Amino acid sequence: MTVLTTNANTDTSTTADTSPLVCPFTGRTAPPAAPQTTPPPAATRTPPAPPAAFTERYLLDPAVNADPYGYLNSLRDHDPVYWSAMHRAWLVTGHAQLMHCLRAPAVSAERVRPLMDAVPEGAREDAERAFGILSRWMVFNDAPQHRRLRQVFQEQFAARSIGRYRAFVERATRAMLTRRAVPGRIGDLVADIARPLPALVFARWLGVPQAHGPSFWYWNARVGDLVLGAAQEEREYRTSLQSLVNLDDYLADLVRQRRADPKDDLISAVLAGGQIGKSVSEEEFVGMLTQMAFAGGETTSNLIVNAVLALLEHPEQMAAVREDPSLVPMAVEEAMRFDGPSKMSIRTAARDFDLDGRSVRAEDRLFLVTAAANRDPARFPDPDGFIVRRGSASHLGFGFGAHFCIGAAFARLVAGAVVDVLVREYPGLELLDQQHTWQPSLLNRALTALPVRY
Repeated sequence: MTVLTTNANTDTSTTADTSPLVCPFTGRTAPPAAPQTTPPPAATRTPPAPPAAFTERYLLDPAVNADPYGYLNSLRDHDPVYWSAMHRAWLVTGHAQLMHCLRAPAVSAERVRPLMDAVPEGAREDAERAFGILSRWMVFNDAPQHRRLRQVFQEQFAARSIGRYRAFVERATRAMLTRRAVPGRIGDLVADIARPLPALVFARWLGVPQAHGPSFWYWNARVGDLVLGAAQEEREYRTSLQSLVNLDDYLADLVRQRRADPKDDLISAVLAGGQIGKSVSEEEFVGMLTQMAFAGGETTSNLIVNAVLALLEHPEQMAAVREDPSLVPMAVEEAMRFDGPSKMSIRTAARDFDLDGRSVRAEDRLFLVTAAANRDPARFPDPDGFIVRRGSASHLGFGFGAHFCIGAAFARLVAGAVVDVLVREYPGLELLDQQHTWQPSLLNRALTALPVRY
């Protein structure tokens, strides 16, 4: 039973028998039975007819998922604000147009409520609590709620606060690589370092005891299945919902412990700020911690892998960083632009508005394709080149504006530490001649494994 991919909104511009089912979180769709060729009503849809040279493709087509950039470049060049009947969404691929969306009050991040319509009656009671937790995630809230929720974490996630953990991150990175990445040995960079290190560091920062790590990260993985659209069958769906509830219960208990006995960790620091129970309820605080727990590993893991892959595939850039390790932070930023851990984010129109001459209707879905905007030649010279000295932080890999990724400093610190140690201490690091497999996802750009010789 495909529960998560049911779309609660009716779109009269597509035909009922061939329209794909769409997940309100991820925008993930089941491929349509046949291409959508009937144009939407001219009064509300105004994109030009596609020329013969451009043919729309399903974004989860295996070839597009594996290497999306050629297709995304052609889509952006054809029309940077394109109405896709196939995906029942506006595909926003131009840098300027995407920036407009990230600034526009008419573009909403709230997309939890439609999922409740997709829940089977038998699971409704459990699902209501799980979706209540998700509704407290700041990424699914608009102003002023988003600002109120975010401000309780703002100080702790600032770069100066994250910097306190630099020595710990560097020690943990070197220790993990020493155990798992013996020079000359063949290994998998994903399993050896990119996945476990961010989990270890974030759990330490959050205050999760080491003995609780296996359960904590199992729940996080299942929550990821829900939020990223991997849970498709009803059994998987129920497991993900229950895991979110379990995670919420666990963190609520951890908050109670830290109130009674503060430690040197994130929960204790936020509680010491005095805003929990005042501007933000404890229930909201715990709900946001479940978001932090989920996001604390996924994005950083993918950034580590994609940055190392880009350097290994561009040996002249790797040589430049080895010659001058001070370029490591710039290499991480360029990796965010060139092949970042997130391909797009999903938004909905809160009301009718104009976007680059297009009439976007209230409740229309928008795919903000940062992977395409980050290679827009109108913004970046030689956009398909990986150039560590580019020196531009204007990429949209961490978002922009109110929803700029609150964990950006954490991701930069951990990814930078791994790249730095690998560059300095593993001169023989090389890719194995094996085909890479990318996880099927509209949102994430994530390798399943990265076989290397250390």
